[in-house]
Amino acid sequence: MAPSETRLGLRENLGQFALLVLINAFVGGMVGMERSIFPAFASQQFGLSSHTALLSFIVAFGLTKAIANYFTGKLANRIGRRNTLLMGWALALPIPFMLLAAPSWNWVIFANILLGISQGLTWSSTVVMKIDLVGEKDRGFAMGLNEFAGYLAVGLVAFLTGYLASHYGVTPYPFYLGIALAFLGFFLTLFWAKDTLAFVKKESQTNTKPPLKNVFWHTTLHDKTLSAITQAGMVNNLNDGMIWGLFPVLLGSLQFGSDKIGILTATYPMVWGISQLLTGKMADWHSKKRLLFGGMLLQALAILILPFTTSFGVLLGLAVLLGLGTALVYPTFLTTLAAHTSAEQRAESIGVFRWWRDLGYALGALLSGITADYFGIHWAILLIGGLTLLSALVIKIRMPGSERAAKTCISQEEAQHWLQDGQPVLLLDVRGSAEYEQGHIPHAIHLSLNELPGQLDRLHKQQRIITICGKGGGRSSEAAQLLQSMGFRAYWLCGGTTQWLAPMESSRTVCC
Repeated sequence: MAPSETRLGLRENLGQFALLVLINAFVGGMVGMERSIFPAFASQQFGLSSHTALLSFIVAFGLTKAIANYFTGKLANRIGRRNTLLMGWALALPIPFMLLAAPSWNWVIFANILLGISQGLTWSSTVVMKIDLVGEKDRGFAMGLNEFAGYLAVGLVAFLTGYLASHYGVTPYPFYLGIALAFLGFFLTLFWAKDTLAFVKKESQTNTKPPLKNVFWHTTLHDKTLSAITQAGMVNNLNDGMIWGLFPVLLGSLQFGSDKIGILTATYPMVWGISQLLTGKMADWHSKKRLLFGGMLLQALAILILPFTTSFGVLLGLAVLLGLGTALVYPTFLTTLAAHTSAEQRAESIGVFRWWRDLGYALGALLSGITADYFGIHWAILLIGGLTLLSALVIKIRMPGSERAAKTCISQEEAQHWLQDGQPVLLLDVRGSAEYEQGHIPHAIHLSLNELPGQLDRLHKQQRIITICGKGGGRSSEAAQLLQSMGFRAYWLCGGTTQWLAPMESSRTVCC
């Protein structure tokens, strides 16, 4: 498909986008297969009791997924997004069979190495493909849908495998779900998924975001925004690795049965998944720094309270809080990364971020496993909770930007009054080029939100600047916040282009 034939946007590509959401649900389900049953699987089938040995499967998964994430970005640019996704599913096909037939724990470790590579290729590909399809508009909502599908599936499959394990045993029935998921994901990708590189070329025509000199270095440490997000991503999965491995063990020590363990271990990823339908949209409208800080803080508080309760109801509430905290940060991570990198480098930067983020699985499993063996599970949980709290403070201190999104919203009437009085006012439309061309306020100049940081020399601090987007309060608020931080007298337009043009569209309807 040629760039001229492509149209960026969620509605414009709804069929392919929905297919990728479904495929990502199957990706998440492959992880959910192990989520609630693996401690019992390890002890019953292989006699493992050491926490460090038990969590070794998460270390293997995290390390290989991190490495796969790093190379997925470059691989997707070289061989295409769809081929990378298909490769990941091909690696997933033998995994449930290997777990069913595993003669030793080393065989299980090898299966999780394959799972880590598969997850890195498949999940990263679906993330990048969705970002490619939607363009700048509704990027947060798109990521919320992606993560909603993936982590809702993690929770649902974790619940189902826990239920099957409690009624029919740890093997073989829980792994039959994995077989179905792997084959469905592979064939959906093979026959219906389409590559999205043409959409990258389309966006590149209007995206003038300056390229990073060294994507790995800037994403990891040099760029304050990207590095703050990256460390938070790593710590987020560090605590998730601990929850994955030790939470079922903690619940088992409290004499909960497999059914209750299944409910509690499923609640966290299900709340995490469902909530992203809302938090993804929030990432388009609200301060990203505030969402990230609040989400990491909420995670830390939930984890730090875990060791001090034995009540099923309280534990269920903490699982909900932990899911909400994670839901606040997950789509915001990806939305902010996409906004701070060029279209051509986006896949690579997301790959670097996901390398560090999923390395957190391995670090969390190792750190919590060793701490649990030497000092007990409670101290391991408290250590991870403390690190999560520290990560929230890093976001608070290091990430640039005002603590709140710009609040100075002016009405259409006030803006028109300024213009009629001949005051120095600039109407600045910060939407994408395609949106601007479809309809814009008369005399508004176009400078997209992505272009704005590199084009500030075109603006004058003597004039008032009114930033405009589609409905007001999203990109226009973010642009006004940026301009205010640079000393400009900036405001965003209440109601945006839609409200301003509504009377004009009505008059046309009446006339015609």
